[in-house]
Amino acid sequence: MGLPHGKLKADFGFSHQVNLAYVEAAECVSEPVNREPPSREAQLLTLQNMSEFDILVIGGGATGCGCALDAVTRGLKTALVERDDFSSGTSSRSTKLIHGGVRYLQKAIMNLDIEQYRMVKEALHERANLLEIAPHLSAPLPIMLPIYKWWQLPYYWVGIKLYDLVAGSNCLKSSYVLSKSRALEHFPMLQKDKLVGAIVYYDGQHNDARMNLAIALTAARYGAATANYMEVVSLLKKTDPDTGKERVSGARCKDVLTGQEFDVRAKCVINATGPFTDTVRKMDDKNATAICQPSAGVHIVMPGYYSPESMGLLDPATSDGRVIFFLPWQKMTIAGTTDTPTDVTHHPIPSEEDINFILNEVRNYLSCDVEVRRGDVLAAWSGIRPLVTDPKSADTHDSGLITIAGGKWTTYRSMAEDTINAAIKAHNLKAGPSRTVGLFLQGGRDWSPTLYIRLVQDYGLESEVAQHLAATYGDKAFEVAKMASVTGKRWPIVGVRLVSEFPYIEAEVKYGIKEYACTAVDMISRRTRLAFLNVQAAEEALPRIVELMGRELNWDDYKKEEELETARKFLYYEMGYKSRSEQLTDRSEISLLPSDIDRYKKRFHKFDADQKGFITIVDVQRVLESIGVQMDENTLHEILNEVDLNKNGQVELNEFLQVSCGEGKQAYFPHGSRFIL
Repeated sequence: MGLPHGKLKADFGFSHQVNLAYVEAAECVSEPVNREPPSREAQLLTLQNMSEFDILVIGGGATGCGCALDAVTRGLKTALVERDDFSSGTSSRSTKLIHGGVRYLQKAIMNLDIEQYRMVKEALHERANLLEIAPHLSAPLPIMLPIYKWWQLPYYWVGIKLYDLVAGSNCLKSSYVLSKSRALEHFPMLQKDKLVGAIVYYDGQHNDARMNLAIALTAARYGAATANYMEVVSLLKKTDPDTGKERVSGARCKDVLTGQEFDVRAKCVINATGPFTDTVRKMDDKNATAICQPSAGVHIVMPGYYSPESMGLLDPATSDGRVIFFLPWQKMTIAGTTDTPTDVTHHPIPSEEDINFILNEVRNYLSCDVEVRRGDVLAAWSGIRPLVTDPKSADTHDSGLITIAGGKWTTYRSMAEDTINAAIKAHNLKAGPSRTVGLFLQGGRDWSPTLYIRLVQDYGLESEVAQHLAATYGDKAFEVAKMASVTGKRWPIVGVRLVSEFPYIEAEVKYGIKEYACTAVDMISRRTRLAFLNVQAAEEALPRIVELMGRELNWDDYKKEEELETARKFLYYEMGYKSRSEQLTDRSEISLLPSDIDRYKKRFHKFDADQKGFITIVDVQRVLESIGVQMDENTLHEILNEVDLNKNGQVELNEFLQVSCGEGKQAYFPHGSRFIL
């Protein structure tokens, strides 16, 4: 975290005032000035035409958007620019937990560290607040800590009970102990050998990219001029007449989409760029000493059957001392994370080494009946954490630039509050206290757990789709439902899916543009979460997404092709598609003659024209169209599922050969023609 120019040292001592602050803050905030967030074009005009803002925030991650919301709700004229999309960096690549930090509490106790204790207490306060202000995007999640040695049971039980105690009135639900048999009832795929029992505690879980977007949209509704795809080219400076020193007075910004450049002037500029903290600091002072040590955290997504639908798992001591979470998320299973030094890049790539490390740790905790397969990794990503090397280092710069770095997702709001407090003090701005405690984020105010039923009854949506819309957009789900296309079926009446296995519908693409989506990557990764759930499903949906976006944004054929290519590269490198395509299942013996293998390989490669090493439904559709065979998508999925032995959504060469030599494993087209790839 950072100080006027350096590390903003957060004051963690106010968390005991939660309940009073809640009521007071909620009553103080005026209504949003905009019923809907202004369009990106309108926001750009405001950025261009405003003579001077009070606050200009650089960075559209959780902390940056939090700063913009905190500032604008205090009555400050606020602007925010982000060179990519909102939440395109670390904020969308988290473990999806809203937590106080069990391991931080352990360190606080073991080292008698009062600062660590205060940090945990503050995070637990912020956890409660976030669950309250965005109930559609977040929920409590029970997490199991399996115990394999008797002496660990009292040790961990005391630690977890202290976690409840520190949370106080913000405790979500009380932790409890399970016997071995009860633990296996709750988590049947757990390794049962030597299992003594388990402890279950509660933390929060959320949809991180959507949460970040909700903060940005809320700031825009309250009057902040926010714009994605606006890159800061340089910082503006002017001489202070009183001191004779140069002070930062704004930024030269470039619209990444059009190339247009203009100046945005502000009394105070806040650097909230996460891993790129030092890049902006060196714009201010090329001799500035680096304060951030980037660290890569890799996560993987596996099928939902790897974990219970509503119970997570914590491995507190992996083979190299790291902590691994194994959590249900969006009906899938997310596992991570790693912690590896890395270089700062806009496009971090998950390494095969990190993916295999996570898989090995998962194997240690799951029953030998569950075969943990590399092919079951449906998506993988790497997020870069901006770890601050020395939070107490002295500030040697006088430019007035304020930097906020470090911290974690859960405490974005309190970090933003501390940052705006520092800005007000350093620049003598006229503003009252922070008003964001208890302030509902976009979609949260009128959400209820039964809202989805109204969507089903009023619009004729599938129940699964309605639940997804309610959990993604909250009380704004009705606006998406109004845009939904008629299916032409008896049921559902509206809501054409982008891919059959996921509840995302075409109307979300149109609505996503209202939420500032500018590219196909924005749509598959942060407006919907398809890329984070299944890279192949995301690739399958891409052509239709590009077609729908092109219609709304007037893209020509060249632009559509460019968007497709960029999105495919994103999936291939950043979301683990490359790693998947390099891994073939090769454990089973193939009982075919060499001549038969060669013949089947030729058939396989007829479909795998791109030489990916596997066949997807898109490949099958392409070949069928070339020979004039028409088949509906559901039938195709059934056929592919028949051949997809490891159920990872793709047919690898080895699987194809196994089916070819197996008995009773033949899939059929309609009208009796055999399905031979």
